[in-house]
Amino acid sequence: KRQALFRAFCRQFLGTGTLRMYHIARRGYGFVALFGAIPLVAVGAGLSKKYTETITTTRGEKLSFEMVLIPGGKFLMGSPKQEPSRKDDEGPQHVVSVKLFYLCTTETPMELFLAYYEETVRPRGESILQEPAAEDVDGITGPTPFYGDPTQGYGKRHPAVGMSWHNAMTFCRWLTMKTGKKYRLPTEAEWEHAVRAGAATAYFFSDDPAQLKDYAWFEANSGGMPHELAQKKPNPWGLYDMVGNAREWVYDYYCPTAYEKAAKNSPAVSPIGPKNGKVHVARGGDWDSPVEELRCAARAFEEKWWRMYDPQMPKSKYWLPVMHFIGFRVAR
Repeated sequence: KRQALFRAFCRQFLGTGTLRMYHIARRGYGFVALFGAIPLVAVGAGLSKKYTETITTTRGEKLSFEMVLIPGGKFLMGSPKQEPSRKDDEGPQHVVSVKLFYLCTTETPMELFLAYYEETVRPRGESILQEPAAEDVDGITGPTPFYGDPTQGYGKRHPAVGMSWHNAMTFCRWLTMKTGKKYRLPTEAEWEHAVRAGAATAYFFSDDPAQLKDYAWFEANSGGMPHELAQKKPNPWGLYDMVGNAREWVYDYYCPTAYEKAAKNSPAVSPIGPKNGKVHVARGGDWDSPVEELRCAARAFEEKWWRMYDPQMPKSKYWLPVMHFIGFRVAR
């Protein structure tokens, strides 16, 4: 009878997440042990599973995007040695533990990125070598002007593309200032946890890539260009275009042996990658990628040729002109 009453209490006041923890506690730790976990679980259960963020631009336009709650937990990061097309930097597989966090359901749309650009772009003619003015609570020093059309010919609902990692990070600071919420790039571990959505297979739906056309724009079906957001099916956690369409910057510096170091601390708890490095990780593949680059464990990073079309000398720290395959999505 006490257990039945507690189940009812979980449903009414703490949510189904706590009820699941109740069953876990019964199986593994006993009924009494659960009572000590209630405050922690209640905090998680009290969070909205999804919310809509709306900002108002300086022009008075309202722009919205959706954030979905990604459950915390442990997962196996990387790929097994026998996985087809596996690369050495995807191993060894290792257990990672991440906390729950929010992730945008789509890549950052062009219309939102343009609002950031218009509100923060530096005056034309300012030297790219000039140190930005000190930032304060009322403003952010944004990117230098884009060499050409910042939309690069794409519409409002296409993914924003062609920005550097540094520019994506500056966007997150602007969005934080606009909303009062701490927005950021996801870590590489958070990104892989989110794309897998509980799966341990090469792709989040199976080991067979045959279903990719239902979930992603890639080499075989994109027509050689990115497409508007959320035109394909989402993954099981409600995330669109996690593979294909545009590669996505994540927080971490790239290191080919990063997983070897992480595997020594099992589980690796909320890893954020190497402390320093030269280039950053980009995940998920893009509209021009072959299927193997859309595997959950596939890693990429900024390569020298990504800046080859930048006419400025020295090269801009904000832009990757003509690189229509790299974008990002925000987390918090």
